[in-house]
Amino acid sequence: MAEVIRMPLLSDTMKEGVIAEWHKKVGDKVNADDVLADVETDKATMEVMPFVSGTLLYLGVEKGKAAKVNDIIAIVGKEGEDYSNLLKDTPNNNIPTANTTTTTTTATSSPVEKPTSVEMPKGVTIVRMPLLSDTMKEGKIVSWNKQEGDLVKSDDVLADVETDKATMEVMGYADGTLLYIGVPAGQAAKINDIIAIIGPAGTDKNLVLQAAQAETSATTSAPQSSNSATQSSTVTTNPSNTVAVQHSSDERIKISPLARKMAADKNIDLHTIVGSGDGGRIIKKDIEQYQARPAQTAVAAADKALPTLGQEAYVDTALSQMRKVIASRLAASKFSAPHFYLKISVTMDKAIEARKQINALNVGKVSFNDFIIKACAMALRKHPDINSSWMGDFIRANQHIHIGSAIAVDEGLIVPVIKFADQLSLSQIASTATELYTKARNKKLQPQEFSGNTFTISNLGMMGIEEFTAIINPPDSCILAVGNIVPTPVVENNQVVVRNILKLTLSCDHRVVDGAIGAQFLSTLKTYLENPVTMLA
Repeated sequence: MAEVIRMPLLSDTMKEGVIAEWHKKVGDKVNADDVLADVETDKATMEVMPFVSGTLLYLGVEKGKAAKVNDIIAIVGKEGEDYSNLLKDTPNNNIPTANTTTTTTTATSSPVEKPTSVEMPKGVTIVRMPLLSDTMKEGKIVSWNKQEGDLVKSDDVLADVETDKATMEVMGYADGTLLYIGVPAGQAAKINDIIAIIGPAGTDKNLVLQAAQAETSATTSAPQSSNSATQSSTVTTNPSNTVAVQHSSDERIKISPLARKMAADKNIDLHTIVGSGDGGRIIKKDIEQYQARPAQTAVAAADKALPTLGQEAYVDTALSQMRKVIASRLAASKFSAPHFYLKISVTMDKAIEARKQINALNVGKVSFNDFIIKACAMALRKHPDINSSWMGDFIRANQHIHIGSAIAVDEGLIVPVIKFADQLSLSQIASTATELYTKARNKKLQPQEFSGNTFTISNLGMMGIEEFTAIINPPDSCILAVGNIVPTPVVENNQVVVRNILKLTLSCDHRVVDGAIGAQFLSTLKTYLENPVTMLA
């Protein structure tokens, strides 16, 4: 049975996408997890997968041409299958979107002949688990903002979904009644699993599920989606009962923008506040009336958590989506990419003085990490081999420079990406990085803001670490580990003087980068950092 692949919604402002590259041609066999095309949006270039297996029967958009969101871009089915009715009966510009970022089953009655007598009820929209990051395999429903039976609008936020990198909002993009919730809060669903159904009040949701299962090939996750219907009937949640004084560390805090700014200005820990707004949302009044809990309360809680003397104890913590992906991606990187390491010491005296002078101008605070990002970007321009990626059977030399800057969050590690870093001034890098770090800590990063890196920096210097080695962050071929700046006695002109020394370690993928190339890059980087005027000129 042929399946229509549509232009997915890949960002909140996207109206259309340009096919940057087709990775398959008509007649090719495709698997559900194959990358079908690279799509360029208004914010990033991302991969589109079919989520079904079969033969690629039709390509609807030429390379370099644009398609509107939800336009048909491809059809996958059985070899030789007639798909003309799909193109004739489902005009591209008149089909409601049923998913935020992935290929979906359309809301209207399907023109495809079904192998059973079950037909999709009219006016129904099936909402599936969207692809919210390039590494996402499944998403965990943190909370439902609507309940079955509620009336919803196309721009209503149905649920908050935790991925491996952030917690994001999912909308149904359809008006109607929320007929069905397929995944209870706290549970996960795989990409393209049915998580909700929207349609006219009174529609038989079981009939919709049966029709969706009949329309889905055996390689998709329809049986899992059907199973989740049983789970949802036995597990219920009541958002009004979930408000607590102490939020868990991985819970997305609901708070108004004004309240968040007030809390930041007053250095208030949001995890200790009870929200009085709808659904426990923290509002301005809560910040104004906040009183910090006595320190002894926290101490007592910590003491209570300690095991009895002489008694063995442990605590098991379920893996977050982020921790799962960190484990799999970095393990794959470490054991597939042949790492080697190059170390260099940099005298930072002039950089320290330059930073003081820049920050005295009150044009925005510039950190040493901003200096390093700027220096790396300029060095990468001179040594493009470092800015390359191993692609399996070829090496991709990236002509753009997107630098990832790894930061620690409660759930693990995330890498916001400073795009076109070589084209930004030092102050622009500082403001961009600060904005991205704030979003990351508040779980507000969008997919385009943590993807597309061509080089990564991991800085543990602010934590007092003098030097370390980092694991390469795919698809990069190198990562720079940055330590602490330490006053160190050195010999200059036969005299011992104290200099501020920074130790850098470059981890390289030997499949792409040779030792001499890595050494030349570090030498150029050292020159820029030791003489900041050369990169500020």
